[in-house]
Amino acid sequence: MKQDELAARMRRTSSWMSQVERGRIPVRRLDLLQQLADELGVSVQTLNPAVPTTARTEPPAPARDAGAVNDLDGARLLISGHPALDVLLPGSQTTAAPSPSVEELVTRVEHVWELAHASQFADMSAALQSLVPDLERALRVVPSDQRRAVSRLLARTYQALSAAFVRQDEADAAWIAADRAIRAAEESGDPLAVGAGVFRLAQAFVRLQRLDQAEYAARNAVQVIELHVADRPAAPEELSVIGSLHLALALVYARGSRRPEARAEIEAARLAARALGADRNDYNLEFGPTNCEIQAVSTAVELGDAGEALDVGLDLDPTELSPERQARLYLDLGRAHVQRRHPGEALDCLLRAEELAPETVRSHVAARAAIRELVLIAGRSAPPELLDLAERADATE
Repeated sequence: MKQDELAARMRRTSSWMSQVERGRIPVRRLDLLQQLADELGVSVQTLNPAVPTTARTEPPAPARDAGAVNDLDGARLLISGHPALDVLLPGSQTTAAPSPSVEELVTRVEHVWELAHASQFADMSAALQSLVPDLERALRVVPSDQRRAVSRLLARTYQALSAAFVRQDEADAAWIAADRAIRAAEESGDPLAVGAGVFRLAQAFVRLQRLDQAEYAARNAVQVIELHVADRPAAPEELSVIGSLHLALALVYARGSRRPEARAEIEAARLAARALGADRNDYNLEFGPTNCEIQAVSTAVELGDAGEALDVGLDLDPTELSPERQARLYLDLGRAHVQRRHPGEALDCLLRAEELAPETVRSHVAARAAIRELVLIAGRSAPPELLDLAERADATE
């Protein structure tokens, strides 16, 4: 059986299956092991001899979107429990592993963010299996003069994890990762990194539909930072965090159908973007004029203003931003075309989004909902390209 065929039968991505096959992502969930064994026609014990022969798997708990692909199971296990308890309580047989250099850790963290921005979640999960433990252990053993640098790297890593979990609709895990990012950012002595962590936290709250918590977190953070720079021009990094928090608030209000407040937050973000003057990537937020307008498109779609979304989005050139941001624009343009009942244009946008970030389109709740609706609109005249896309995204029902 080909790797991509098995992945499709498991409702997983080919990259996830590749990482599992190479042993880079652990599969410890009994229900997932059982499914894999069933597809391969072998016993669970053949795949993992440590599983007792009397073990019986329970049916998986129903999810908000039970068919959604998730390539971050390994990363979810990684953040469960204390990350470096063996360092705090070493046993007589514990062997201390040498800590990687800060320079090596910097390179590895940059690579994780490259994978996050490209929505390559399976590869990202595999890279994190060693990176997170190395960072957590390094934080506790490096000389004191290097601790802030390692804390800064740890904060960035947990922010990447939180962003990825949000995109895979794993909001509870995103909450944990964002909280750890905020703590590490504070220990690094960088208060703006704390603000960036709050941005990730607010996104997790939105996915959990806890809009009051999302509003409180983002509003409190942006007010504090704006007060901090009230008597002087804000630095570019400050503008990036301020603008991103306003975009988070716009999403909160759009999800709550609070149209005036959502529009006010978009305008506040545009003001910060104009002051910034160029697209930047401070704290991996990708804030700038282009990303601000991409979020304006997303907000308009959330509010049901498809015409406005198309007016803004069709004039944008997102090619200088990450594949994830480009894909997000085309995904939202596809959703807007679905709202306007433009099936051809909607399919073109969704296929462009899939080409840029296939894992995002095939797992994102909004993308899969748009694909389902597009299939319903097309009915019996649905073109093969749409049916193939629906099959890849498991959006045929």
